[in-house]
Amino acid sequence: MKSTASLRQRIQLPAGRRAGNAPDDAGAATAAAPRPWSWRRTALGAVLVTALAASPGVLGLGSYWLYLCTLTLVYLLGASGLNLILGYAGQISLAQGAFMGVGGYAVAILGGEHGWPMPLSLLAGAVCGFLLGLVVGAPALRVATHYLAMVTLGVEVIYLLVAENQTGLTGGALGISGVPRPGFGPLQLTSDGSYHIFVAVVVVLVVTVLYAILNSSWGRAFKSIRENEMRAGMLGVNVRAYKLLAFAIGCATAAIAGGLLASLTGYVDPDTFPLDLSFQLLLMVVVGGLGRFEAPLLGAVLVTMLPQVLHGTQNLYLIIFAVLTLLIIMFMPKGLITLWDRAYEKVFGRPAPQLTK
Repeated sequence: MKSTASLRQRIQLPAGRRAGNAPDDAGAATAAAPRPWSWRRTALGAVLVTALAASPGVLGLGSYWLYLCTLTLVYLLGASGLNLILGYAGQISLAQGAFMGVGGYAVAILGGEHGWPMPLSLLAGAVCGFLLGLVVGAPALRVATHYLAMVTLGVEVIYLLVAENQTGLTGGALGISGVPRPGFGPLQLTSDGSYHIFVAVVVVLVVTVLYAILNSSWGRAFKSIRENEMRAGMLGVNVRAYKLLAFAIGCATAAIAGGLLASLTGYVDPDTFPLDLSFQLLLMVVVGGLGRFEAPLLGAVLVTMLPQVLHGTQNLYLIIFAVLTLLIIMFMPKGLITLWDRAYEKVFGRPAPQLTK
């Protein structure tokens, strides 16, 4: 029997060389590999992306379109957490909306009723989401594939029942109103433009942390589990621990997104985080491209903005949206990110770089 060291060495060889292909194939694969990760380059990229994401709040868009831009950023964050769970760790979850609700109620209760500062209540919601993710994930991750999807769907239903019936905590069907927007001393971010900038900063900060995680040994462990769970275990990866960690981080990310959404609307009730929100986030990840770091942005823009553009078709817009979504899934099974890959290769003559290892 071959030793683990020899097996590890064989797995790490480029695919083209194992198959005896020409060196050009291996060179192409190397060209598509991500550049070595560094804090300096990541920080510079985060600053540039923050400036771009915050630009709608600076340019003074109309309140309706500015609201949609802010909502897109919130959904981008929720979808990024799900992409970590599903696209990188390979675990199906239909409870992302429930964990957004956890963060939303945390901000509404702590910030609205107890006067906590917005950043602190957001952090508390993220901690609650992470801990609940550990509690839910520990038994749920004993099953896999569609069984795991059913378990997480049950978590979503339980969340809705708690939100509707625990009136002393959540306000029940009446919800909690007056959820505040953040303020820093004399600087109160109550206007739509200033709040959009705040959301852009928080979203880019959290996404940057996810980027750092996915380019670390944790991220490589997540992807090894997704590709072949048994082989990952043979190579020394603690499969159960890393699956649980990915699930909890994705839940904490969703909780932050939920807190931002609660402050955006100024009100939370069970209908703020409905069952179909989890399916919308799943659609964003799948349509954007599973396992690609940039993909949730494309999915969030499509799922949030396209229905607004199609509203002029009146009663047909839902049918048109559904047909377009099905066509994307059928003809671009790797998601909308395929268009970017093709355009990059056509312009630069080499495969598009990967943001994560």
